[in-house]
Amino acid sequence: MPTINATAAWKGLVMSEQPGRTSLEQRDSHNLGGGRLGVLPIAFFVVSAAAPLTAMAGGAPVAMLMGNGPGIPAAYVLVTVMLLVFSVGYTAMARHHTSTGAFYSYVARGLSRHLGGAAAWMALLGYNAMQIGLYGLFGAVTSGFLAEEFGLDVPWWASALAALAIIAVLGYRRVDLSVKVLGILVALEFLVVLVLDAAIAIKGGEGGGGSFTLEPFTPAALTSGSLGIALLFGAASFIGFEATTIYSEEAKDAKRTVPRATYAAVLTIGAFYSITTWLMVNAQGAGSLVDFLAVLEPDPTAFLFVLGGTYIGGTLTMTMSVLLITSVFAALLAFHNAVARYLFALGREGLVTERLGRTHAAHSSPHAGSVIQSALAVLVIAVFAVRGADPVLTFFTWLTQLGTLAILALMALASFAVLAFFSRNGGLDANVWRTRIAPLLGGVMMAAVAVYATSQFGLLIGDTTSPLGWALPALIPVAAVIGVIGAERLRKRSPELWEHMGRHRGD
Repeated sequence: MPTINATAAWKGLVMSEQPGRTSLEQRDSHNLGGGRLGVLPIAFFVVSAAAPLTAMAGGAPVAMLMGNGPGIPAAYVLVTVMLLVFSVGYTAMARHHTSTGAFYSYVARGLSRHLGGAAAWMALLGYNAMQIGLYGLFGAVTSGFLAEEFGLDVPWWASALAALAIIAVLGYRRVDLSVKVLGILVALEFLVVLVLDAAIAIKGGEGGGGSFTLEPFTPAALTSGSLGIALLFGAASFIGFEATTIYSEEAKDAKRTVPRATYAAVLTIGAFYSITTWLMVNAQGAGSLVDFLAVLEPDPTAFLFVLGGTYIGGTLTMTMSVLLITSVFAALLAFHNAVARYLFALGREGLVTERLGRTHAAHSSPHAGSVIQSALAVLVIAVFAVRGADPVLTFFTWLTQLGTLAILALMALASFAVLAFFSRNGGLDANVWRTRIAPLLGGVMMAAVAVYATSQFGLLIGDTTSPLGWALPALIPVAAVIGVIGAERLRKRSPELWEHMGRHRGD
């Protein structure tokens, strides 16, 4: 596999270049391959990051157990509505502002460059936490499958590192290679869950023959248990949909492609999650759901496969097990690509080492950022493996929910940035709903969910008195402060790059 000097890159990660070292024109000569991606490929990337099968087999059962039980379908509906409102302003700005930096670029141009620096580092924390946390789930389900089907005793971390090696190669190469891989995997994982959905719908609830109830969609079910944790897991299942703008420089007609891909992703994912979890609740029975999941603990992720054994038989359930592995892999690859592009955008603009802002001569890929992300993942996996941490309830849950909090905070900032951007540039779009009302509502809702979920984060740790309940969420403001400091250093060292932070890179 091609390599770069990762150690040297890390040493320069937070250092802006000295004035005159590399001109703005030289930086702009490094561009991602344009015009490659239409609506469908971009939608594949973001739906893959949401990982439909991973969400239903890995996230939904844990959310039911630790969140609001049978009210999870209603939580998914609520999150879908919130994200649709958010998307109105988000895509409105996408029509007038193109940048691989996405959230960072929006905040830098809409609010301030210092806050743009904060957004940049919050994004790095959020996407890295999401991506690396998924290695825990991948390692657990892969090693479990190998043990059950072939009698092989493979440590979870060994399975995780094997996936990491493949993803490192794919992430280093051209983006359209990743599209081909993701397209096949996403189609298959959707299909197998739809087969299970159809079987439950045909055979009836409670193991077959039972009736269906709409109780999971009632306000009482929604607010039962911990709604904050339910919303956090619900939002986590969507994380990645907003990455449509990350691919804007590689899109065909970004002004149309990006908004269409965003709405398509949210509606597809939202409908799929809401219907599937409603069928899952009915298949077990709303009244006995939480007690049954408690019996499965510490592996509530087995729930979907228990239902599979009941409704579709052993062969298809084994197929679903294989596809869960490929689903998590697809999500890992999608988030890896997103992180690499964020690093590329920040390197090109001087917020991290300039080396990360270069594209590969042959592949036009953000190869340096790809290698850095892989190196960080190896380090974090090693730390959790040495400590003997549970790969699902600790590694996967802690990191992915930390990542979700960071992205929710970013979404709130981005919404307010859209509001500020159109307030200063009212002539670009006269639609008040798109440019004023929706961004304000979206920002308030995202901020409220982030604060509410943070207050209940200790429930994820398993001990509400544990310092980790506040220490992990505290990494978000720490990242923001680092970003502000980095932006200030850039202002002093390179006024030219400072002036062009987060600028539009479209036609």
